Amino acid sequence: MTLKRNRTPQEKKALSLKRDCRQSYFASGQKGARKSIPLRKALENRRNRHKNDQALVVALEGGDLALDLAESSARHDVYRAGGWVKGPDRPLGEAINLQERKREIRVGRKERARTARS
Repeated sequence: MTLKRNRTPQEKKALSLKRDCRQSYFASGQKGARKSIPLRKALENRRNRHKNDQALVVALEGGDLALDLAESSARHDVYRAGGWVKGPDRPLGEAINLQERKREIRVGRKERARTARS
């Protein structure tokens, strides 16, 4: 039986910064992403259903071979391939570094703008 090694707080923090993720889909904030990700998924699903329905209507007029082809493509989600995919989240360490860089850019911007105007 192997014993689990206790980690130091510094090791725990380094693991946390590498393993934990923050959502990088929206730079503006969490609320926009919380609403827009389900919306984008729903719109993509509606688009796929609409294409399948159109293909079936055309196939009904075309005959048995066309109907079999449309049914097969609908069953195998042919239209779903290459659709919208949410981007991967960014590790917490990267998110914190990005936040610090943005903060450095923002600090003193009013003074820089005033000196540039005069």
